[in-house]
Amino acid sequence: MDLKELREAAGLIIIDVAYHIGVAESTVRNWEKGRTIPRLTPEQLDKICHLYNCSYTDWMQAYKETRKNTNK
Repeated sequence: MDLKELREAAGLIIIDVAYHIGVAESTVRNWEKGRTIPRLTPEQLDKICHLYNCSYTDWMQAYKETRKNTNK
């Protein structure tokens, strides 16, 4: 499961994630497309894991899957 799939599984849209963690929609989109590396504060990481209803480990695995899929 990549970052987009993780977000969608939580029933969220990009604008919701961006709003709750205080970043631009384009930032979340770029993470999901593997264009940029998420640079999150501990508070933002806690919020995103809560929003996605996942652990830090799950989120990191999704991030790694996203990067792997974009480097093909």
